[in-house]
Amino acid sequence: MMVFLMHRDHDFDMHRKLPSNEQALTQDLDLNTLFTAMSLGDTFLFEVARQAVLSGVSDLDTILYRQSILKDSLKNRSIINAIYNIATEAIEGEKKVYSGIFGAYPDAILNRSMKVMHLFAGSLKKLKEIADEHAGAFESEGFTAFFAMLGKELGDEYFAAIQDHLRDLEFRDGVLISAELGAGNKGAHYTLHRAQDKKQSWMKRISARKAPVHTMTISDRDESGARALSELKGKGINLVADTFAQSTDHILGFFKMLRTELAFYVCCLNLHQQLDQKGEPLSFPLPAVRGERRHSFRGLYDVCLALRVKQRIVGNDMFADDKDLVVITGANQGGKSTFLRSIGLSQLMMQCGMFAPAESFCSNVCDALFTHYKREEDATMNSGKLDEELARMSGVADTITANSMLLFNESFAATNEREGSEIARQITCALLERRVKVFFVTHLYEFAHGLYDKKMKNAIFLRAERQTDGGRTFRVREGEPLQTSHGEDLYCRIFGTIPRAASATPSDKNMDASTQVTRGYE
Repeated sequence: MMVFLMHRDHDFDMHRKLPSNEQALTQDLDLNTLFTAMSLGDTFLFEVARQAVLSGVSDLDTILYRQSILKDSLKNRSIINAIYNIATEAIEGEKKVYSGIFGAYPDAILNRSMKVMHLFAGSLKKLKEIADEHAGAFESEGFTAFFAMLGKELGDEYFAAIQDHLRDLEFRDGVLISAELGAGNKGAHYTLHRAQDKKQSWMKRISARKAPVHTMTISDRDESGARALSELKGKGINLVADTFAQSTDHILGFFKMLRTELAFYVCCLNLHQQLDQKGEPLSFPLPAVRGERRHSFRGLYDVCLALRVKQRIVGNDMFADDKDLVVITGANQGGKSTFLRSIGLSQLMMQCGMFAPAESFCSNVCDALFTHYKREEDATMNSGKLDEELARMSGVADTITANSMLLFNESFAATNEREGSEIARQITCALLERRVKVFFVTHLYEFAHGLYDKKMKNAIFLRAERQTDGGRTFRVREGEPLQTSHGEDLYCRIFGTIPRAASATPSDKNMDASTQVTRGYE
């Protein structure tokens, strides 16, 4: 019995190695907030969510396959939760079946396996009942195949066979074993036989030809004899005990895989419910092949920020099809970093088969997602911040491939404007030559405007919106990079006055270095 709710042709691998940059992705995109919301505090669900999101797929068929299963899950929440609970109860119940201090002996193995099989048979019957009653409510290929498998494999004959085997293995009439003499007159080729069929008529039993029987009775006080008899029985039932234990392990493996693969959809249901209760828009994304350059959306928002705050989050629109480079500039605290995080989160969510935090979302899949964010000052560092940034960039360059996506957040700003701009320009141009899609949030004016002046057909320039009174709308619009980040707005908000250098309002071309700092270059 196979599950195949995550892939058409193979099981989901919970132990698959995660990307080498999973720690950076988790930190920069605040993924633990997402995983916590998906798991609702359940450790197992947390690990499944983490594994599924960070090891997303780039195959369009698999993404769409999971989307259709998730759509079915959203329409049948109670049924999905019921199936998940059945699998969980079966797994937890198996753990509670005690094997005893003689658990390694064939008799103990067989007894435990029989108890477990009784438990599993009950759980399988519950699954069969759900399949018979609710299979028609599911339309996805994955669930249709799953319920068809349950109907085929879990027929009345299957459960009748289980009961027959369990009844035979109780050995109510003793154990019938044959053996041969081996080397040194030791017993060999021990074979367990079915007991005589008691359903035969008394006439047949009397008239049947019987082989000569030799009987030996062991005294109740003969401990050595009882031990020898127990060992003899163990040799006879050893093969059956191992086979029955393997059968229970097979069914246990089915329940574990069912629980694991369903756990992903349970996590999605948990997240969907929380966002839906807040009135946040959700949609199923349209993935495009990796060779295309598609990236357009309406109302995209940072799902992790939405989970942390009470009010609704401002969404953004963008149409960046046929673009390899997106440069985001604009006012301090205008929503640039939040926008960048929403790009990364939505890409990961799409590529693991989830819905997107947007009114509509379309993007080409990427082979891998990388981030390069500025880091806070670390007193333990053996070198400067710029050296640390370049070292991390070197690590990214060693592993990034064509058709990957890289998110820069205020990178290379640890040095002066001219040097930081030149470093950013050279790295960005090299990445574009390798067909890497780049999103770059920056306050480096020379870098941003230098690229803008080139009129690149494969680039789009966005700017965080600022109102005339200095207010922030937290929307990102298409626009030319400006030489100021309006740092005086923050100064006024904190101190209530406009700094002298800013009040002079010099032209952008004549603005000196001290004014640039005052006006808020980050």
